[in-house]
Amino acid sequence: MNSTIKAYFDAFNRGDVPAMLACLSDDVAHHVNEGKVRTGKDMFRDFCKHMNRCYREELTDMVIFDAEGGTRAAAEYIVNGTYLETDEGLPEAKGQTYCLPAGSFFTLKDGLITRVVTYYNLADWTAQVS
Repeated sequence: MNSTIKAYFDAFNRGDVPAMLACLSDDVAHHVNEGKVRTGKDMFRDFCKHMNRCYREELTDMVIFDAEGGTRAAAEYIVNGTYLETDEGLPEAKGQTYCLPAGSFFTLKDGLITRVVTYYNLADWTAQVS
């Protein structure tokens, strides 16, 4: 199992943004499920701040896959969340809970994550919180 990816997800589940940032390269490319690619740690930090304000999430049933050579990895997991504050353009938040399958893909260089791609079914999430 890739230790950087494990450390990244362990930090996510603790809500430890500085520890997540420590797993990333300075020029990390963050491909969010809906939206534009965000480049760099500052944009990643801002994204995390927004997400932590609107959502409380824990990832379970984690399976991490490694490609040969340690330059690529992927993970499949379940997002167990609570919708805390209304996110612009989405349904009103009323403390709804949700359980959503999701996945992430990574590129790594010199032990740091240089690309994060996250996918989940937004229609499924919307149905669960509506």
